Amino acid sequence: MKIIGIFLLLFFGFISMCGQADVVTVDNLRVWQAPDHTRLVFDVSGPLEHRLFTLKDPDRIVIDMENASFQGAVPAPDANNPILASVRTGARGESDLRVVLDLKTETRPRTFILKPYEQYGHRLVVDLYDTKLPVEEEKPVSVLPPAPKPIKQDLVIAIDAGHGGEDPGAIGRKRTREKDVVLAIARELHKLINATPGMRAFLVRDGDYYISLRDRIENARKYDPDAFVSIHADALPGKRRQVRGASVYALSEKGATKEAALLAKQENAADLIGGVSLNSRDDILTKVLVEMSQTGTMSSSVELGTDILTELRRIGPVHIGDVGQANFGVLRSHRIPSVLIETAFISNPEEEKKLRDKNFQRKIAKGILNGLQRAAPRLLARRGLPTTVSNRAADKPNEL
Repeated sequence: MKIIGIFLLLFFGFISMCGQADVVTVDNLRVWQAPDHTRLVFDVSGPLEHRLFTLKDPDRIVIDMENASFQGAVPAPDANNPILASVRTGARGESDLRVVLDLKTETRPRTFILKPYEQYGHRLVVDLYDTKLPVEEEKPVSVLPPAPKPIKQDLVIAIDAGHGGEDPGAIGRKRTREKDVVLAIARELHKLINATPGMRAFLVRDGDYYISLRDRIENARKYDPDAFVSIHADALPGKRRQVRGASVYALSEKGATKEAALLAKQENAADLIGGVSLNSRDDILTKVLVEMSQTGTMSSSVELGTDILTELRRIGPVHIGDVGQANFGVLRSHRIPSVLIETAFISNPEEEKKLRDKNFQRKIAKGILNGLQRAAPRLLARRGLPTTVSNRAADKPNEL
């Protein structure tokens, strides 16, 4: 009998330990504000079961997490956040966690779980959309030739600062974040282009928030641009930290070098970090590549990249002498010549220091501008506009 008692004691002790091991801790909460929504990211210690529902009078959202506890600090949302007023946490029953989101307006929530990926662990993501904003349904990509563009006299450039929000991009030894320096370069380029007669620019990302690769393309199309420029900063691990120089890439469905293919895989991982996958739409990708081939967009992208690379050579070393090509998700636009620019290696301590310098950021921006001006006659010709108009950007590239 004594042996049975000891056995039962050990058995229930083991069960108790297993139950304790199953408790999920919420270690941190981050809040990101984008133009059309607010994102909350909960870092959790493991897989999590949760339930979300909304309440009225006042508007709020309740998230119940099973067998969980909150260990991190609860951040106060920005006072200017148009959706989120405050975040409250508390126990629900003996083991569950309840999180209450107090809202400033009626909200349409979306929630999903992200599995671990590289430096990221398990995450619960909650996106809050203002119900007053229209919902855009995803439209299938047509394989028919695009409709003629309305005649406009300015050369319009879409500037995409890579990464953002939950996705910091590459990080240098001095903790310089790619998302910050490329946004600074993008803003400088935006300013320079809009100060140039015959040219206009807009920013796809103008703040610290996440945008999926597909949404970057769709946001650019709204402005009917003549070219799409995605700005990044490269990185290599370990002993290859002395590698340096700028490089420029265009889209290719096949035939990428090993290095270009690896870089494309790293850049496309932004969607794994943010919670969507562009690669899951292989049917649409095939149609996009067919149409790009039919309209000459891929070859135009390589020509644009060559012009930009020529100007970047005047600033400093280049990592790759020719325009590289690989399957970059952010360049999959079937109508717009598009390039991805790796401005420098943030993993190189010397270039990391340069990337933080405003003068260097301006030099890179001016180099990209000069490359766009070189390409202006061809980009204008794609729209059937004159390529030799006085005061037009194509007349003469700016001097550095």
